Amino acid sequence: MSKVIAVFGAGPGRGVAIARRFGREGFRVALVARRKDRLEELAEQLRREGIEAATFPADLSDPAGVPALISAIRADFGWIDVVEYGPIGMGRHFVPVTELGADTMRNYLPLLLLTPIEVVRALLPEWTERGDGTFLLTHGASAVNPLPGISGTGAIMAATRSYLYSLNAGLAGTGVYAGTLAIAGLISGSEIAATLSDSPSDSDSPAANLPVIDPADLADQYWDMYATRDRIEVVYPEQPFSNNPKALPHHRH
Repeated sequence: MSKVIAVFGAGPGRGVAIARRFGREGFRVALVARRKDRLEELAEQLRREGIEAATFPADLSDPAGVPALISAIRADFGWIDVVEYGPIGMGRHFVPVTELGADTMRNYLPLLLLTPIEVVRALLPEWTERGDGTFLLTHGASAVNPLPGISGTGAIMAATRSYLYSLNAGLAGTGVYAGTLAIAGLISGSEIAATLSDSPSDSDSPAANLPVIDPADLADQYWDMYATRDRIEVVYPEQPFSNNPKALPHHRH
């Protein structure tokens, strides 16, 4: 049977582009996000392109729901080979650090830190037994290069990034790979990119000078990470602060 990718936080830009890229390689696709109607639209797009896709509506801000969610995907597809976790709404990033409070940060924790840890925890027994599996984490570049005007989620994502680095090292020699991609720009077609384009009043936003990225280019980055497994992290587009550290050796497929 063909392999399965589960896209957590699937949307019409990055998420569906990843699903499409892996689908072209023969993967079946599980789409996970909160809005059932939008998921069905994305799944139908993929099916018209000959890609097998199913939808799994879920609130990813609830870590306690992860075991049931993973069980539902397994019941439909049999197993999961790859997870891409990236339910990041770009609008969440643009909070001045001087305006942050404990309640704001507490609200970010489940979606951006606790739930991805629970996803890994649910899948690791299966993956380590098989000697194969991939967890790809998406975060914003503010997790790598903190910026005062793009704050809040960056601090939480930095913690998740630290967890990912530790996970990558802890999985060395098991055949299971963990890698992370930091997005250093606005995704074409995303809500925040459209807002900045349509609203001159937002020209002073910290995001206004970020490059606009084609989601298909991001999807190629994810595929390359999955296929080569030779990096812990990719920053895209590459920034001066990125050193793209090499991962510890892993078994290839």
